[in-house]
Amino acid sequence: MASDTTSHRLTDAQLLEALALIKDADSVELKLTVPDASRRSAVTALEMDPLEGQIRQVFFFDTPDLALDARGVVVRARRVQGRGDDTVIKLRPVVPADLPERLRTSPSMVVEVDAMPGGYVCSASLRGDLGAGGRVKETAAGGRPLRKLFSKEQRQFYAEHAPDGLDIDDLSVLGPINVFKLKFSPPGYDRKMVAELWMYPDGSRVVELSTKCSTAEPFQVATEARAYLTGKGIDLDAEQQTKTRTALEFFARELAAD
Repeated sequence: MASDTTSHRLTDAQLLEALALIKDADSVELKLTVPDASRRSAVTALEMDPLEGQIRQVFFFDTPDLALDARGVVVRARRVQGRGDDTVIKLRPVVPADLPERLRTSPSMVVEVDAMPGGYVCSASLRGDLGAGGRVKETAAGGRPLRKLFSKEQRQFYAEHAPDGLDIDDLSVLGPINVFKLKFSPPGYDRKMVAELWMYPDGSRVVELSTKCSTAEPFQVATEARAYLTGKGIDLDAEQQTKTRTALEFFARELAAD
């Protein structure tokens, strides 16, 4: 990941690096976190309707000292209202061209560049669909081995990048985080946006706005989105938070305290 936390703008060298990653990625997601103090004004300005949202519950799995996070590995499972459960093993940062052909061509693999003010990261996500049945809830409660949530392909991907000797069944449960997700079409903007409200057990919150685009149009879309959000009074220069890192650090502190 490259970033410029002072100016929130990428340097020319960073732009060239981002372009090289985007060229070989599957998609680009533009992201912006909104300060919690500005959450209500953003909801009003973008005319979001909370009744159209979806509830999700997110579980992460790592060690108390976040050994996976230090290696760029994310292990996650979700319960999604009205849709069932899913899982992902994610690696970041990655260079798409360096991924093995068997992974790059897998229908379960998605390579995406996430871009935010001042930074970007390319990730490879190997996804699994569990459907209905409550398997994630049962596993998080200790009712079944963690490895049973993940496909053979996912477990192999994990083994290739996790620290030596760290079995997937040895990971601790970090979570859950309750998430409110809303897909909406802001007035006067011709692309769909997604708003996610991540609600942490201590009462803190992270609000993220995002929109996806193809690898052929990220800078045009970013320019249009920036102009639109600025016109709506959204602060694009506020300090950025990542949902996953905030969650991992929160629950790691809880595990350490226990």
